[in-house]
Amino acid sequence: METTAGLTFRDATDADVDALVALVESAYRGDDSRAGWTTEADLLEGQRTDVEGVLAVIKSPDSRLLTVERDGQVVACCQLEHRGTYAYFGMFAVSPELQGGGLGKVIIAEAERIAHETWGVTEMHMSVISVRNDLIAWYERRGYRRTGEMTPFPYGDERFGVPQRDDLQFELLVKSLV
Repeated sequence: METTAGLTFRDATDADVDALVALVESAYRGDDSRAGWTTEADLLEGQRTDVEGVLAVIKSPDSRLLTVERDGQVVACCQLEHRGTYAYFGMFAVSPELQGGGLGKVIIAEAERIAHETWGVTEMHMSVISVRNDLIAWYERRGYRRTGEMTPFPYGDERFGVPQRDDLQFELLVKSLV
């Protein structure tokens, strides 16, 4: 457990699953997500994750679900997965009412530091829905670069949501950690 800027960073446990599912859902889907700027509510309906998805990350030997608390409350999370020379960054969620205040910058910087120190990785990779221009620009300001490498959105698999448009795909963003 580490503390940075009044935040406590720790690995998620089974006891955190319900709170983490609720956090991720509130940050991305439904009307609650509109309180923040990272909402996908206009792009996707349905779920963003579920208990099984969060548990799978917690249980995976190559993953960590970094849980971020302030004053004993879970306020953010992100997945870090060791993939050889790089780490994958995913499931990033900040409580909608806390978005826009600089919390995300602190969390992503700490996640990068942890991945580099823990696994010795030299890059962080992530996949972002390519039409999320504001979000991609935010990551670019953090040093990530667009690769132009696209992966199809899993249309028809409602575990990832119900698309509201037919042009969704993921773009790979990469950042050097050295």
